[in-house]
Amino acid sequence: MNKIIKTSASVYSFVERAVSHLQSPLLLAVRLYWGWQFFQTGWGKLTNIPKIIDFFTSLGIPFPAFNAYLVGTLECVGGALLFLGLGSRIIALPLTFNMLVAYIIADREALFSVFSDPGKFYGADPYTFLFASLLILIFGPGKISLDSAIGILHGKSAAARGTEGESVGMTSPVSSARRQLSAESSFWDSKA
Repeated sequence: MNKIIKTSASVYSFVERAVSHLQSPLLLAVRLYWGWQFFQTGWGKLTNIPKIIDFFTSLGIPFPAFNAYLVGTLECVGGALLFLGLGSRIIALPLTFNMLVAYIIADREALFSVFSDPGKFYGADPYTFLFASLLILIFGPGKISLDSAIGILHGKSAAARGTEGESVGMTSPVSSARRQLSAESSFWDSKA
């Protein structure tokens, strides 16, 4: 029985490691596809602003002209940032909020049918945009992104200076331990 449990655990561990390697490519695909979709949608709003203002007015959205420009710019710039994987989690938050508002204002019936008629809910236009935004907000952009590259470069430059995390007022356990060992070594060297 013990051998079956060990074998099952090792098979599970292998599968988990193998599938984990697919996380970043999946997040890249989501970012590229939905970043481009957000960009196109935002660009379409900005290039047809009178129609969007009329649509927002018909929905009873306050300050329709301001909100039309705001939403168009958010979707256009946010889509480009998602596509690049730059500031992904930061921009995913307002994009998620934007899609929730789209559900509440423009597709309220679909929103309220989430349990009674799920097909109507996930068939509504904002659903896939909302899902993609939430996915990036929660899981991040993945390793294949500018966010990740900047993090790696920042980590390497901080490590080269020996100031890991100090530029933002934080110290890593490794750099703290290094400093403490260095101080103790200096202390004992002076006693000898």
